Amino acid sequence: MSRYKVDICGINTNELKVLNNAEMVRLFQALQAGDLSAKETLIQGNLKLVLSIVQRFASRCDNMDDLFQVGCIGLIKSIDNFDLKHEVRFSTYAVPMIMGEIKRYLRDNQVMRVSRHCRDLAYQIFKIKEAYMHENSCEPSIEYLAQACEVKVKDVVEALDSVQSVVSIFEPMYNSDGDEMMLVDQIKDSKDEIALLNNLLTLKKSMKNLQPKELEILRKRYFLDNTQSEIAREMGISQAQVSRLEKSAIACLRKEFD
Repeated sequence: MSRYKVDICGINTNELKVLNNAEMVRLFQALQAGDLSAKETLIQGNLKLVLSIVQRFASRCDNMDDLFQVGCIGLIKSIDNFDLKHEVRFSTYAVPMIMGEIKRYLRDNQVMRVSRHCRDLAYQIFKIKEAYMHENSCEPSIEYLAQACEVKVKDVVEALDSVQSVVSIFEPMYNSDGDEMMLVDQIKDSKDEIALLNNLLTLKKSMKNLQPKELEILRKRYFLDNTQSEIAREMGISQAQVSRLEKSAIACLRKEFD
């Protein structure tokens, strides 16, 4: 079966080479020894990594070519800053930097306006965060960022929130076996919760008006999943009586909701 050809920035993605870990280590050793041709091989061998990250942001940008080029900038920065002494795989180190570059591009081109103060603080935070990750291969805490920027923790949180990309409530969040879940499906309506609570309280109050036999029949029918015949045998009455008492109890409960 022939493979589909997908072109991004004039590159056929099906022809992209993927480097294994041993090849990556050898190329980084060559690059750090001064072999600049190794850098080009590293870039070409990690374009599929960039593509996989770019696809996560496809719904936020109409031009995939632009996102791919921005991702490649993040890849080149990762290659320039990576050091084998970190003892981590290059992909582990590169993914946050590539994603950071793409998110920065999306922030700069977003529709919503953000105050100059928040934007400047956010850029300062991202620079400190990037330097910290380069040194420690992990993300800094909010408290560390606040101390480094000489601001309060809440200011850091607000600055980071203010430059987040806008997400549509109809954007898919999860897809399993063809069942797609959107953000709108996860948004709760407090009015619905209040209505449910009121209904439960009304039901509890109205059940106090039922006769003991009616309560017992409802419990067995709707909580224990017994049939009318089973209930009739247990209670020593006819099935017709069980049916009549069940209908009477339900009618009594419904009056409270009319």
